[in-house]
Amino acid sequence: MEIGIDSFAAASIGDGADKNTNSAIALSELLERIERADQVGLNVFGIGEHHRKEFLDSAPAMILAAAAAKTNNIILTSAVTVLSAADPVRVFQNYATLDLISNGRAEMVVGRGSFTEAFPLFGLNLRDYDDLFSEKLELLLQIRDNEIVNWSGKFRPALHHQAIYPRPLQDKLPVWLGVGGTPASFVRAGTLGLPLMVAVIGGETHRFRPLIDLYREAGRRAGHAPEKLKVGLHSLGYVAKATEKAVEDYYPGYAETFTRISKERGWPPVTRGRFEAQRSPNGAYVIGNPEEVAAKIIRHSESLGGISRFTFQMDNAGLSHSQLLEAIELIGTEVAPLVNG
Repeated sequence: MEIGIDSFAAASIGDGADKNTNSAIALSELLERIERADQVGLNVFGIGEHHRKEFLDSAPAMILAAAAAKTNNIILTSAVTVLSAADPVRVFQNYATLDLISNGRAEMVVGRGSFTEAFPLFGLNLRDYDDLFSEKLELLLQIRDNEIVNWSGKFRPALHHQAIYPRPLQDKLPVWLGVGGTPASFVRAGTLGLPLMVAVIGGETHRFRPLIDLYREAGRRAGHAPEKLKVGLHSLGYVAKATEKAVEDYYPGYAETFTRISKERGWPPVTRGRFEAQRSPNGAYVIGNPEEVAAKIIRHSESLGGISRFTFQMDNAGLSHSQLLEAIELIGTEVAPLVNG
């Protein structure tokens, strides 16, 4: 199983005179964490895409390109490219260029995103949420698979015998489909034969098994080989040397962040009891000491019929740079060997 990290490039909240300086420091530290992940043997590092004050990842391909110059082996991917709000031609060009810079280590996870701020920002209608994504995914895959493209759709000018460059170093740039809990999205990924990245940020992970079975059945019906239908799992997580330390480090910042998001989305308030339920054996959160975390990843994989990739989302809990570096070290040197030993 590939083990990695996903980051949303958390920014310092505030409007003080040092805000821009703090943002520059935050990005520098993020690049240092990606470099450390590469050094300790992690397989993949993903950068999300948001267009909000609290994140610095509005241009993930640029962050990944900077990381490519500092790393040697680690896969560099988006997590997630908000394809509904992007031009598939430019998305492909950005990640093909990243692939060349990184010597064949680029991938992308594409999805509709869990926030909607990109729609008004780029002049899009939220009513077109799924239609935009379907059309743009179709075009992106055509561009990936063909140097010369003929295509027409509703939301973008047609392409007539149009050559699109550069081409990536890899024969076929890997494109994963990022999904939440919509059955149609799982079926779409299977029908297209795309690897699936499932974001489980709450509830009990094993409850996603019927959706993953839908994905695999759709892929089988479409004639795709089982080995092509890879499943990845993205979950909130954090590792410290002792479980008590992991919880002590993680919970305060987690509670602050998710209290803010809960008010925005109308979710139930954050409580310590709900947090502990998510940290329990069946809950989605993967927080604890290396042995406990490794066992939970294995348990998640078994309950979902086998997963190919697991990524930790750690920088949403106000953790310090040093805490995140130590967690990355533990994931690379202790958790990954236990999972794959």
